[in-house]
Amino acid sequence: MGYTLGKEEKLKSKKAIEHLFVEGYRIKSHPFQLIFLQKEHNAEFPIKVGFAVPKRTVKLAVNRNRIKRLMREVYRKNKQLFSENLSEKYLFMLIYSAHTEVNYIDLELSIKKICTKFLNKIHDDEKQN
Repeated sequence: MGYTLGKEEKLKSKKAIEHLFVEGYRIKSHPFQLIFLQKEHNAEFPIKVGFAVPKRTVKLAVNRNRIKRLMREVYRKNKQLFSENLSEKYLFMLIYSAHTEVNYIDLELSIKKICTKFLNKIHDDEKQN
């Protein structure tokens, strides 16, 4: 499993995205909000992910696109942290919620923090069932 973020790993389906926003669970860790849902999909990698930067929080498209590029890069380098110990398949949407641009190092720390929160929630839910 390499450090790539291919087409089959990206969340593109409008139906799946709507389903994710309606039924998904949310985890927040500044500057990210992670919406996730356990759902079967046909990709080889267990996670399909989408990235969003709302126009309401970051006004200029240039800045929104730069933040999305940084988010994709941080996720691509750290996606193994998410996929470790996952037995089911998930849909993810990472939403950037800060009003200012955060540097790469802070984004990486935030992604790692949200990853641990996600894995803890998954393991807690498995113990309850």
